[in-house]
Amino acid sequence: MLGDVVISLDTAARESREAGESFEETVYRLLIHGILHLLGFDHERSPTEAREMDQEELRLKKLIEEGS
Repeated sequence: MLGDVVISLDTAARESREAGESFEETVYRLLIHGILHLLGFDHERSPTEAREMDQEELRLKKLIEEGS
């Protein structure tokens, strides 16, 4: 077990409004972000690692969208 990902639904609702995306998209984005952290990605260590994490988030988001 790598750990847990906890998503506040209140925060997700607020972020979805602020980002102009659906609630479902926000939850997926937060879930992907949390899982990547569990796998060792860290956007705060360096700009290079931030770009790598962003790229992986986009890749995984596209996979989810294709499966929907």
